[in-house]
Amino acid sequence: MDTTTWMPDVEESTSFDYTGIVTPFQNKHVTAFISKFVPPLYSLVFIFGLVGNALVVLILIRFKKLKSMTDIYLLNLAISDLLFIFSLPFWAYNATVSRWMYGDAMCKILYGIYRVGFYSGSFFIILLTIDRYLAIVHAVFALRARTVFHGAFSSIVTWLVAFLASVPAFVFKRVQEEYEGNIKCRSLYPNGKEREWKQVVTLMMFILGIAIPWVIMVFCYVQIIMVLTKSRNVRKQKAVRLIFVIMIVYFILWMPYNIVNLLHTYQNSMLSGSLNNGSSYLDVAVDVTEIISMVHCCLNPVIYAFVGEKFRKYLLILFQKHISVYLCKLCPGRDRPYLERTTSTSISTTEHDISTGL
Repeated sequence: MDTTTWMPDVEESTSFDYTGIVTPFQNKHVTAFISKFVPPLYSLVFIFGLVGNALVVLILIRFKKLKSMTDIYLLNLAISDLLFIFSLPFWAYNATVSRWMYGDAMCKILYGIYRVGFYSGSFFIILLTIDRYLAIVHAVFALRARTVFHGAFSSIVTWLVAFLASVPAFVFKRVQEEYEGNIKCRSLYPNGKEREWKQVVTLMMFILGIAIPWVIMVFCYVQIIMVLTKSRNVRKQKAVRLIFVIMIVYFILWMPYNIVNLLHTYQNSMLSGSLNNGSSYLDVAVDVTEIISMVHCCLNPVIYAFVGEKFRKYLLILFQKHISVYLCKLCPGRDRPYLERTTSTSISTTEHDISTGL
């Protein structure tokens, strides 16, 4: 990830025509805006994302006990979001100083985590969609296939694939000194193969993270909608709604960055290193869309709170059984037996689980 714009390297020439080139002055304004806008934004995302995803992990482990394949996938999706969240303070500070301050090892680690989080998030949304597809379209087969063991095994394989897809970030990211002594964490590909490697990595990110998941999700949800239209089962519709909203929000935030990044990579290749206004605007577009995409890691808990009925019930139980009891100790005048009776009633109303996730 890069939160600062930069101008491509240009070979020195006394006869070069500078007409039409966007000057660094314009990019400095963009960099100044990013340095002021990104740190507070990422700080808010960090706080809400850390608290929200921690609550999701706590509820899945403490209350739902990870009893279904859906719970396993939701847990791993929360862990994937936490990967992004733990790296946000580094990106925020990097945007503030507008130069890389963490050394070569952290350059590889942070960018590697960024890619692993991206791929794993996309893959687990695919698995959640397939899980809904099996439960509704192939209900009989799902009784055998949708087990905790299969969920855990497929999750391990998914993390392995996400890590393998992220290997280029771990290998090729390095600290480089650029114009005016500025230090950046950039991809340094083998000499003579820079263009080909960049095209392959960008295309792989688009295909594995966006294109294939989109095709799978469209197919699954078309089948699901056909079944739900015939059955008109309200309970099954609620079971699909949560995963569908998670999928839509993910693609709304990640699709623009991947499309712009793909256009940026292949336009630079077609221009063969020449500069024009379009290239400069795409530089800015890549930065802006990437910043927007990072917001996704704090939104899933918000989706659970608004769409997932069970998540709200479990939050109420958590508050009544733990937080409010602790507050009662600080306020001796409070009626604790009432809270305990309310908690017991809430627990009894949530024991009926139809495996709809959160």
